[in-house]
Amino acid sequence: MENELTYNEALSKLEEIVEQIEDDSIMLDTLTEKVAQANELIKYCETKLRTIEGDVRDVLK
Repeated sequence: MENELTYNEALSKLEEIVEQIEDDSIMLDTLTEKVAQANELIKYCETKLRTIEGDVRDVLK
């Protein structure tokens, strides 16, 4: 994963990959790579959201 993407940057990259897959603009040879990138972006976004959720809980205590 690229170092320290913001959540919005990661989400934007993920949306771009999904759009490419949906409109068949990704060559079949690179599909596996793009799916792997999408998976990493999903994990990254989930981690960011969990971190933010924890931080918000801490602030509200």
